Amino acid sequence: MNHSCKITVLRKEYYQDLADQYLANPKVGKCPYFQEGQEFIVGKKDFFRMLDGNFCAEAWDCISRYVYAALQGGSIMKGWTNDEKIMITCCNDGTRPVIFKLERIDEDA
Repeated sequence: MNHSCKITVLRKEYYQDLADQYLANPKVGKCPYFQEGQEFIVGKKDFFRMLDGNFCAEAWDCISRYVYAALQGGSIMKGWTNDEKIMITCCNDGTRPVIFKLERIDEDA
């Protein structure tokens, strides 16, 4: 069986109070790289090319280990989510995080 991983952008957050206190430019706003509802399908070839540079490197660093597990057919969050093929995760930007849904897709060979 082959596997792929669907990445869906669920939310883009922005915490103005933290931006005001800590950012050099507190008017930066929400992440400009993603749009809510945006979807990416990742296969094994795409994984090692980070979607040909079409994905934020910082966000990819945060979620790639879970994407890799899904591509191998592994359980992403067994016992934590109500479906072990799905995970809700985010990038590590504390002032304007992006929330992602990762979903393992099982395909017939």
